[in-house]
Amino acid sequence: MNAQQDNLQSLLTPRNETDDSMDLYIYGDIVSSWWGAWTKEDQYPFKVKDFIEAAGGKRINVHINSGGGSVFGGMAIYNLLRNYEGEVVTYIDGEAASIASVIALAGDRIIMRTGSAIMIHKPAYAIWGAYNADDFRHLADDLDEIQKAIMQVYRENKKKDADEEEIENMVNEETWMISDDAVKYFDRIEVEAMEAVAMAKSDFIAHYARKDPPQFAQGKTDEENTSEARAQREREIEILEMEERI
Repeated sequence: MNAQQDNLQSLLTPRNETDDSMDLYIYGDIVSSWWGAWTKEDQYPFKVKDFIEAAGGKRINVHINSGGGSVFGGMAIYNLLRNYEGEVVTYIDGEAASIASVIALAGDRIIMRTGSAIMIHKPAYAIWGAYNADDFRHLADDLDEIQKAIMQVYRENKKKDADEEEIENMVNEETWMISDDAVKYFDRIEVEAMEAVAMAKSDFIAHYARKDPPQFAQGKTDEENTSEARAQREREIEILEMEERI
């Protein structure tokens, strides 16, 4: 086992374990396996599976502050938690963005802290290399199918009177929801007052989210956030143009 695996194992060690509960923290990006976990905060299905087995039926408190990541890594975590034999309580401590919003819906109870938010949006691919028009058309079709998979989860967890078409429109538009809004659309959400934590540091949220909610501006002005995002895009465009010239 290398140092990276040791760090991840340490993160998944049960915290605040009591006779009837254990705490699991999802405070980084969601990845498919340990190979994609670059920081100790990143999470992946196999280690969550190990944690669940160690819980042995105790209540699992899942604390979430994540910008998302791998769709199917997140789906696997969602299904592991949803099918767990014991009670699962998910706490949105900061943000549950992108596929982390799906994981949040795995809870038998979903508790949003004051100032926390859920973000839902269309799935996206991070691409590198050279592609032709047919490749991009195929990629777009794949993303449409992946969105259908995500919508299955939102549909299963929506309130009975919530409009599925409206939720999908919110996905298409990229929508941030504080607790006051989220309770209108999704079942089992409760609101708990506490000071909000800072937005999770996430490679995924930086690349895919077009806008951040005001409470996650991290003390920066809109102009500063916009300038940083523009600079990042310009760097990426420069790299792509260099590849084309090569």
